[in-house]
Amino acid sequence: MRGMGNMQGMMKQVQKMQKEMVAEQEVLNNSEFTGTASDQLVTVLFSGNKKMKDITIKPEAVDPDDIDMLQDLILMATNDALAKIDQATEAKMGKYAKNIPGL
Repeated sequence: MRGMGNMQGMMKQVQKMQKEMVAEQEVLNNSEFTGTASDQLVTVLFSGNKKMKDITIKPEAVDPDDIDMLQDLILMATNDALAKIDQATEAKMGKYAKNIPGL
């Protein structure tokens, strides 16, 4: 019966960790991340669950003869925001993965 006490304690720890993970994931999902490109000519706003909420394009970024540049600026700003989300996710959630064997 001694092993059962250890198992119950371990299950309580796992349940506690699951609740903490859910809470931190919710905080992360409700956070906002801004990505910018080239002197903030293009700015994007994402939620922590990688949903774009807003995009701002300054008039000087729009050149009808150079649409490729505008597309590149949008990609740069988007990738900047997504990288910030990934960094924040690793910082908040990575500690849980480190405690799980095999991950």
